[in-house]
Amino acid sequence: MPERLALRAVDVFKRFGVVPALEGVSLDVNGGECVALIGESGSGKTTLLRCFNRMTDPDAGRVVVDGSDVSALDPIALRRRVGYVPQDGGLLPHWRVRRNVFLVPWLRGLPDLEERADRALHLVGLDPATFGVRWPGELSGGQRQRVAVARALAAEPDIILLDEPFGALDAITRADIQSAFLDLRRKLRVTTLLVTHDLQEAFFLADRIAVMRRGRIEQIGPAEMLRASPATDYVRQLLHRSRVAR
Repeated sequence: MPERLALRAVDVFKRFGVVPALEGVSLDVNGGECVALIGESGSGKTTLLRCFNRMTDPDAGRVVVDGSDVSALDPIALRRRVGYVPQDGGLLPHWRVRRNVFLVPWLRGLPDLEERADRALHLVGLDPATFGVRWPGELSGGQRQRVAVARALAAEPDIILLDEPFGALDAITRADIQSAFLDLRRKLRVTTLLVTHDLQEAFFLADRIAVMRRGRIEQIGPAEMLRASPATDYVRQLLHRSRVAR
């Protein structure tokens, strides 16, 4: 049976003023797969990610989520069904943790809000009885990012978008949360599109890695394919600088 196609971008272009961000990008992500977008700042990673929840609309090309062209979808409804974790977590500081976590189920009118929030907190390794009543300002950086992931999962989405969610953490906390997220993703089989500037993180978490440069995808494939056969000098240099080359 063929894989279910969860995300698709077809020949997508985007400019911000005179600055090109995406130059004819095409990408397929299968259901249950994790694809990492890797590249330098300004390579188009976040712009491409944000096309899938209509936080950015492309100038040309098609963007498809679960078989539906997103241009025909209400952007608010789309964002409520696709999980999203920004780099800073995006928690509301004046809401306690449990209320932050059940934000999307509440917006969608789903029942059993506190139960959903507690299940999601359990999934990310936080005790709801301890952390549910805390304010975001009372949490460590790693705990805030776990809560942000829990919020993205609370409505049980099939797809989750992560925009450098672990980039601001110290090395030990980052490694701990990376391992926890890898276990979580494998358990839930949620389709994941991950933006990261860290190739080692991409190799650890993703099934395939898309290397972006100047608004284009230079190469996409599993880690071992990139190691064995880098398609361009840029990919080869990136592997070498990241100390993951053979």
